[in-house]
Amino acid sequence: MRLATFQYQGLRRSGVVDGDAILPFPRGAELLDVIRTGSVPDTGAAVPLTEVRLLPPVEPPAVRDFVTFEEHVEGVRRSVSGAAGVPDAWYDAPTFYFTNPYAMIGAHDDVPVPPGCRALDFELEVAAVIGREGRDLSPAQARDHIFGYTIFNDWSARDLQSREMQVGLGPCKGKDSATTLGPWLVTADELEPYRDAEGFLRLALTAEVNGAVVGRDLLSNMGWPFEDLVAYASRGAPVRPGDVLGSGTCGNGGCLAELWGLRGRQDPPPLKPGDVVTLTVEGIGAVSNTVVPGTVPEPVPPARKRPRDRPRDRP
Repeated sequence: MRLATFQYQGLRRSGVVDGDAILPFPRGAELLDVIRTGSVPDTGAAVPLTEVRLLPPVEPPAVRDFVTFEEHVEGVRRSVSGAAGVPDAWYDAPTFYFTNPYAMIGAHDDVPVPPGCRALDFELEVAAVIGREGRDLSPAQARDHIFGYTIFNDWSARDLQSREMQVGLGPCKGKDSATTLGPWLVTADELEPYRDAEGFLRLALTAEVNGAVVGRDLLSNMGWPFEDLVAYASRGAPVRPGDVLGSGTCGNGGCLAELWGLRGRQDPPPLKPGDVVTLTVEGIGAVSNTVVPGTVPEPVPPARKRPRDRPRDRP
């Protein structure tokens, strides 16, 4: 089943995707309610997809973005920091960072260039959406906690990211501006026929910029299956309905920075206003966003350097 959230005649609605139409739920029935309860409401008369604006399927309570493709790590590490190879620590566990749940955008929304960015990039990922709360799950248990999957495009300001990560904390504004989620949520059972003998979902992934293919990969090239990601995320902490867990960017051109690192130059060039990025995932669908001009950043001064003054001891 494919479930969508959309805007129609000025109203936010959710429903079931049926071919080229959506069968809407009653007004007020949110997709997150369906995820929590596992119960699909009655639907109304079909609305053509051409007449709606697709919104992110869910407004996630939390978004964890993993980094599970070895080839991506190798290429982007060289691009961002100049270092070669894959860190030994990457192999230990499926690392992730928390990203902005308020930055989700729809399948065909415009993407403004982040303020101050001169090296905008896309990232082709698939995300799992949690359906049941859990904590300290095993990978076997985790499978029953995945409600479905959607396409995840982690838009990245590579120049900002490169500078920020020298602090040793995280990407900060390099990853804060926009994440495409869509076009809809495909329930987990729909993708079971794609599962291979090792437990990975063997889905074809394609990235295009202005109609030209720049990347192709298979989701089954992940270092860990989604069940492992969910289990690790739940270690000592809850995962809850609607939480989004990104696979991390695929390899072989899943983003421009990987290609920059491998080629030693920005080829293809960073994204600019007017560029159209289309990401397609077998079994799920496609999202296509146009880059538009952003805003000029309001200046924030650098930190002032101060002597190490200390308070005086009190008597």
